[in-house]
Formats: sequence, C-alpha cells, structure tokens
Amino acid sequence: MVLELFLDLYSPPCRAIYIFARKNGIPFELRPVELARGEHLKLEFLKVNPLGKVPALRDGDFLLAESVAILLYLSRKYQTEAHWYPPELQACARVDEYLAWQHVAIQLPATNVYLCKSLLPHFSGQPVDVTLLERLLGRLTPALQHLDQEVLAAKPFLATEQVSLADLMALTELMQPTAVGCDLFQDWPRLAAWRARVEAALGPELVQEAHRLILQPRDPQDAQRDPQLAQELVQRLQERLR
Repeated sequence: MVLELFLDLYSPPCRAIYIFARKNGIPFELRPVELARGEHLKLEFLKVNPLGKVPALRDGDFLLAESVAILLYLSRKYQTEAHWYPPELQACARVDEYLAWQHVAIQLPATNVYLCKSLLPHFSGQPVDVTLLERLLGRLTPALQHLDQEVLAAKPFLATEQVSLADLMALTELMQPTAVGCDLFQDWPRLAAWRARVEAALGPELVQEAHRLILQPRDPQDAQRDPQLAQELVQRLQERLR
C-alpha cells in the first residue's frame, strides 16, 4: 500500500514533511486537509488522527501524528542520507536539541505573527492590529538573535556542517511570517545567508513549490463560503493571540 500523507501546505510542519519526502524520492499519496475549511475536524480525518491535527501519516494500518515523529519515521524507514539525522551521537543530539527547542522558541511565535498578519484579517474583515503585530514580532527577536549571532556564527547550518532536519523545520517555520510581509531575515545577515544555503541544498524549485500557497494571496471568497466557520475561527484566533 502507498504511504499516505495528510497535509495542509499552509502549515509549516506539513511543508517540511512534503519537502523531505519529495527531496528524498519517498513515494507517497498526498491527502490534502484544508484547515481553513475545518476538514481536520471531520469524521473521516479524525479516524486518521483523533486529535484533529495535521500533519498525519498512514502507512497501511499504521497511523502516526506529530511532524518530528513523522520526519524521523520517514528517515528511518527509507534510510535517507545520514546528514538529515546523523548517526554520530553528538551530531544527532544537536539536531534533537533544535527540534525540541523550536516548538516554543520559533514555531509558536512565528505562527502567531502569521495568524495576526494574515489569517485573522482575512476571516474577520478587519485591518491588521499593528500594535499586536509588533508585540508578537518582539517575542521572536530573542530566538532570531540567538540563531544569527550565536548558532550561525559557529557553523553554516543549525546543527551540523550539513543541512539536517533542524534546518528544514526552521526554514518552513521562518517562512510563515516572511511570506505575508514580515521578513524575518532582513535584519539578520547570517540568518539570511543560512536561508540561501538551505534553499540551495533543498532545491529552489522544490522550496518554491512547497510554499506556493502561502506566497500567494488567499481567495477572499474563502471567508464567505461558511460564515459560521469563519466566525468560530476568528474567535479562536482572538483568544489565542490575546
């Protein structure tokens, strides 16, 4: 049976898995799940992941959730090149260190910036709350400074001398605000140079393909197709961003 990946390419972790699978020639069937339309809450998808979250994987009778777990599963099953998740103890630990750190330090604040700048105005019909946006961007600054002035001052990539799962996850997360006009790289020269190296290692065309949705404006009609769902999303976003 063909491996199935349940992804929404608006989601950074989903894009990381998509890029990883495509880059490594892993055969899979893409099962799109549109979060903005509530497809992750439908019974059909909840049978795959009862938590109602993407990404998710189905490999025959085996079901798996959580992006890091899925990336590690794919790297082990398909025995991808060692640089993605090095076998050497300390190099592997550096990848693990970043993957553990990034959830709160990068993923959460970067996603909140995106939600404030793009998704909340899209579904509410209201302008961007500039004060809130500046506050949310400020929460990212310590992590960006750490990566630019400490981590990337010592090596070309985040964990080792070659691109790894750490870099793949970081790129997709940092592209989320950048794609909607909050360029997280412009004030950090080492981080900008790192981005170029990672994109070159992954393949610029593949990176562009994976980010195509996030780089183009959302269809204004999306917010009008289901007003009740849009209202519920706005309420959830407002509660999250308080």
